[in-house]
Amino acid sequence: MNKTKLKSEKPNDGLRLKLYTIIFEADTRAGMLFDRWLIVLILASIAVVLMASVASLNTRFGSSFIVLEWLFTLLFTVEYALRLYCSKHPLRYALSFYGLVDLISILPTYLALLFPEAHALIDVRILRLMRILRIFKLTAYLAEYQALGHALKASARKILIFLSVVMMVVLILGTLLYVVEGPEHGFTSIPTAIYWAISTITTVGYGDIAPKTDLGRFIASIIMLMGWGTLAVPTGIVTSEMTTHRYRSVAQPPTTRSCPECMSEGHLPDAHFCKDCGSALPPYQA
Repeated sequence: MNKTKLKSEKPNDGLRLKLYTIIFEADTRAGMLFDRWLIVLILASIAVVLMASVASLNTRFGSSFIVLEWLFTLLFTVEYALRLYCSKHPLRYALSFYGLVDLISILPTYLALLFPEAHALIDVRILRLMRILRIFKLTAYLAEYQALGHALKASARKILIFLSVVMMVVLILGTLLYVVEGPEHGFTSIPTAIYWAISTITTVGYGDIAPKTDLGRFIASIIMLMGWGTLAVPTGIVTSEMTTHRYRSVAQPPTTRSCPECMSEGHLPDAHFCKDCGSALPPYQA
């Protein structure tokens, strides 16, 4: 076994363990303070990107926006480096969802420096707009985001089944409108009729295509009424899952403890092993 492998499998201790507890967990005072300041920095960096897109503000404060953006980028770079340093498996964290988000949030600024507007890229503003993805970093620090994520994951199968039924209804009714109305009323093809049915059942109703015959309007009325239920059913499914998740959380309140092996979160205070991979957990620090 070579030294590189030994180093990558070395358990967190000393400084690495302290940094791991502060950065990846929020049950300690230092961890909570770190997360709150990080949220402030994320929101501030997004505010800078939004204000820089306003021509009048960018003309007046353009140089200040550039300085602030580089300041935020350097701070997030240090944070990303510290996460890699205190992770037991840096590559595993780097390839995780939040690891990729952290990387994407700092890359555009460096890429914009390497590829200026006048040369390699047609419009480097696309890279600058990618900095708005920093908002996804918030999902790692707010429990409400995680609760919503659990609810969506638990209800995904029910929602997919419901959407498949909706798509069958849209296909049938759109085809029916194509037969009833025909190309002379704007329904030039079945896909066009399906597009109209989707915009109608979702209560969007652009108005670019509309039925002209009485039978077509009757069918359209049915689709409009069905649209209410289309919006209500997924909302009810997700709400039910969120309520169930909340009751479970009250019965067994999880913490922000994360496993250094698989990076999963939500372990109980008295847990000694990871609930997902079975690895030993660091001591809980409240």
